[in-house]
Amino acid sequence: MLLQGNFSLPFRSPLSLRSPTVHHHPRRFSFAAAQHQYAISDEDLESRGFTLRRTIEDLNLDHLNSVFVAVGFPKRDTDKIKVALEHTDSLLWVEYEKTKRPVAFARATGDGVFNAIIWDVVVDPTFQGIGLGKAVIERVVEELLQKGITNIALYSEPRVLGFYRPLGFVSDPEGIRGMVYSRKKKK
Repeated sequence: MLLQGNFSLPFRSPLSLRSPTVHHHPRRFSFAAAQHQYAISDEDLESRGFTLRRTIEDLNLDHLNSVFVAVGFPKRDTDKIKVALEHTDSLLWVEYEKTKRPVAFARATGDGVFNAIIWDVVVDPTFQGIGLGKAVIERVVEELLQKGITNIALYSEPRVLGFYRPLGFVSDPEGIRGMVYSRKKKK
């Protein structure tokens, strides 16, 4: 599933998250203020008791793992999760202030220039349906586009493909088919 289309990105609001220095490529993108509206604003998230975070600082990996398990991912070794996160180019998680626990998460890896893949998009089932999934995807995609990365792919369960389509993702654009290496023996 790849993101495609033309994109205009907003300037960051004063409440936006800190991010590394971004080098814009004006020949490839049109950056215009206030043309893109998030499904749920930073201010609205904050007023509902959610905090957006872009670093692994204060992220309890056992709590994150419990969200992975709650949505059907296999339980993972937290030491391996830590290594994966240390090798992640962009990540965003949403902390629920009342519990100080992660309730939504997404991350992207890639070459830092041309390509990125979004992984591990999860929202705690208790918090699904209120815009947190869109919030993390929109912001991760925005960060990648600001870095000049335009080939953005993601892995998704077939049952949730409809969630990603309104966010600009399409299956098999221009006949491109993804493939995954598998060690399973042929029957």
